[in-house]
Amino acid sequence: MNIYKELNKIIDYTEKHLEENIDYKKVASMIGINEYTFQKVFMMIADVSFSEYIRNRRLSNAGEDIYLGKEKIIEVAIKYQYNNPTSFSRAFEKFHGIKPSKVKTNPEKLKMYTRLHFDENHEYNKNIDYKIVKKDELTLYGTYINTDNDKIKHDAPLFYKETSKKYGDPTYGLVFYKDKARMYVKSYWVLYDKYIKGMKKQIIPKSKWIEFRINSQNAKDIQNASDTFYKDFLPNSKYNFTTLPEIEYYHDNITDFLIPIED
Repeated sequence: MNIYKELNKIIDYTEKHLEENIDYKKVASMIGINEYTFQKVFMMIADVSFSEYIRNRRLSNAGEDIYLGKEKIIEVAIKYQYNNPTSFSRAFEKFHGIKPSKVKTNPEKLKMYTRLHFDENHEYNKNIDYKIVKKDELTLYGTYINTDNDKIKHDAPLFYKETSKKYGDPTYGLVFYKDKARMYVKSYWVLYDKYIKGMKKQIIPKSKWIEFRINSQNAKDIQNASDTFYKDFLPNSKYNFTTLPEIEYYHDNITDFLIPIED
């Protein structure tokens, strides 16, 4: 038996039943061991208990549900197997650092806990901090290079460096996609918040964004932030994304990585 493959089956099952009562004995029987052994094995490999994993995934989803406003808080609590609003509120605040009733006015506190994926080398799971921010319309001036998924990790830092030598360090970088699903890269822009002769005007309309902040302006760190979004955040997210470009905002030796979502 390949334990990593079997544990991934259990994760798949768990994800489909987060809104239901999960029977640990039934889960353990899926890989032919008893409940006690299963929980011990899971803890050893994942470095988190099975119960804590389920709790964190439910609370992560609950944060998005409350922010999106499709259900009342009590309905969200019941959906994720909490018997009363007090116990839900306590667990929610411990996980997100904010009460459920404050999510609408303080969405920057929300955290995402991504689903586990096991392979023979490591288990992969991240607790991702992010903010939901609103930005007014931006009028920027810049230049761009056409690129694609395979080339952008090479093209973007080289184009940024060449533009910096000629005009000074850019304030923004934009990545445009050919499709709403954000699967196919079209172009990479570097832009300034002031007019520079010969550059193209680019207007980014007022919108709402998911923001990741990294304490770096290093190209590899920025690429890792992008990878985190597409590999870890996007597959677990309930937000609807728009066709606006991604924004990289370079300031104060940090980079804000912004992805547009529907208001």
